[in-house]
Amino acid sequence: MPACPKLDVGGQAVIEGVMMRSARSFAVVCRRPNGEIVVKEDAWQPVWSRLGFLKWPFLRGGVALLEAMVNGIAALSFSANQQVLGEAEAEAAAAKARGDGASASATSGQPGKSKPAAAPAELSKAAVVLMVITSIAMGMALFVGAPHLITWLLGFDSSSVAFHAVDGAIKMVILLGYLGLIGLMPDVRRVFQYHGAEHKAIYTYEQGLPLTVDNARAQTRFHPRCGTSFLLIVITTSIILFALVLRFPISGSKVVDNLAKIAIKIPLMFPVAGIAYEAIKLSGRFAQKNLFVRMLTAPGLLLQNLTTREPTDDQLEIALVSIRKTLWRERLLAAEAAAAKSAGAVVTSAGPVATAAAARTSAPAAPAQMVQVYRGIAEVDLPLA
Repeated sequence: MPACPKLDVGGQAVIEGVMMRSARSFAVVCRRPNGEIVVKEDAWQPVWSRLGFLKWPFLRGGVALLEAMVNGIAALSFSANQQVLGEAEAEAAAAKARGDGASASATSGQPGKSKPAAAPAELSKAAVVLMVITSIAMGMALFVGAPHLITWLLGFDSSSVAFHAVDGAIKMVILLGYLGLIGLMPDVRRVFQYHGAEHKAIYTYEQGLPLTVDNARAQTRFHPRCGTSFLLIVITTSIILFALVLRFPISGSKVVDNLAKIAIKIPLMFPVAGIAYEAIKLSGRFAQKNLFVRMLTAPGLLLQNLTTREPTDDQLEIALVSIRKTLWRERLLAAEAAAAKSAGAVVTSAGPVATAAAARTSAPAAPAQMVQVYRGIAEVDLPLA
């Protein structure tokens, strides 16, 4: 299979696993409690592949953030379901080994018999949308409404630069406190380890190394394109933008003035996300080449000490399988495009659109979605480079 050009690959840690996404692939890989490795991969097309104007600079950031939230919730739901399913199957297997008919019958519904547990239902699109809306509402309340109200209660003038500086400082305290507190939970610490594994796997790919545990282990767990760094840029950008836009009183009533400014800040978070997205893209591109950019990205990398932990080798295995599966589709689509182009097909960003003649000679099409279960890492048959 021919190599494809170096791609931007991003990801997210999930429960006992890692999600990876490229331009045309979305993969989630996790390990069940019984040791099985579950690989789910979908064809992926961003919204702007159909609505090109959404890819314009400073507009695409908000779109990318919403897509990341949708993908993240879907990936978390899938990984959580796999843990439930793995635990049920492990209990059924243990019951069978003990000859415990009562326990086995709980799985099968019939005394003395057992069968594989049914997978829990995944979230519907409506449920995902509802969770995204709820997450946005909670985020706005915690990082827009609460800091503004606290700063107002401290006596600062909402039209002053000092107000927005203090508001930003309160946001940072809330963020640091939240990350520090959840990091005390054992389950979250394991997610943070997978977060570190995700970064190491991406670094291994970006450096052109074979995607092996030995190569990944040697990489840093801090990455300039991380969502943690993105949050820091969002806070910094919001301080500057709000100070520029909200310099004047809106009403003579302080209550009305502050409530109106909170209402204005909420839609302003969309351009804030757009600016932060462009900044994070540039930092990922130039952080290794430019000293000034490295200095700018240093605070974000420092913040990642709270959201990443050093992963174990088995966690690195999962992250590497996830990126290998993502690259599998990209390489297959590259092969399809090359075969179709030689046969006279039209090639689009989503893949080749074959003519009748090209369809007879092009490479096999990649399935739209697949879920594979492996008994162990040795069974995973994906290229290492």
